[in-house]
Amino acid sequence: MAKLFSWEMKLALFLVAASVAIYSTKMLVLHNPENTIDYLFNSIGFLPISVLLVTVVLNRLLTIRSTQEKMQKLNVVIGTFFAEVGNHLLVVFSDFDEDVSVLRNKLIISDEWGDDRFRAVLKSIEDYPFSVNWDEVDFAELDLFLMQKRDFLLRMLENPVLLENQTFTELLRAVFHLNEELQRRPGFECLPESDCQHIGGDINRVYKELVSEWIRYMEYLKNNYPYMYSLALRTNPFDEEAVAIVQ
Repeated sequence: MAKLFSWEMKLALFLVAASVAIYSTKMLVLHNPENTIDYLFNSIGFLPISVLLVTVVLNRLLTIRSTQEKMQKLNVVIGTFFAEVGNHLLVVFSDFDEDVSVLRNKLIISDEWGDDRFRAVLKSIEDYPFSVNWDEVDFAELDLFLMQKRDFLLRMLENPVLLENQTFTELLRAVFHLNEELQRRPGFECLPESDCQHIGGDINRVYKELVSEWIRYMEYLKNNYPYMYSLALRTNPFDEEAVAIVQ
């Protein structure tokens, strides 16, 4: 019964009654029922097209606009992540990557890069090993850094916008898992090699996800925010000669 008299039903009944009243008044006042009926059928004939325009075309335009707004909010979150956490981790991990010169040659991005170049590079790094020398990484320092950023990362996970981007959500999960692994160790000085290799695998997972997401984010900045892209180029974590100062 509650559904029967919902506001939608009441509105529908009101609109139908108003339409009947208007057409009835027109027939009584103008005394030309043939013309009214002809107009009524013309209106009904256009109704399917009207429904098409409203439900398909307009709905599609609203969906596109909504998606664009979500992407803007999402990339604000991603940008904050790289400023607070991601860029630092990229510098740390790449410093202990023996093959990083290969990666750096691919990721010295410039203003001339277009969508095709970004996607080609993203495709090319799928075969890159992403192997960090875990025995050179200071686990204690890495653990301290992640714990300092834990509240920030938790707030990011609570952001419903992130549900729109599976790859970035996977990156956050990988970072949290690495943080949990480090936190569960009572210390790092007497760990067996097998355990260190396990932590190294978690680091490599984060490293790979970070690089891929960083490339996507740089492409987004290039296409939407040139002034932010300029700063990102001048602070490229893979460019050893990068400086924020405009030369």
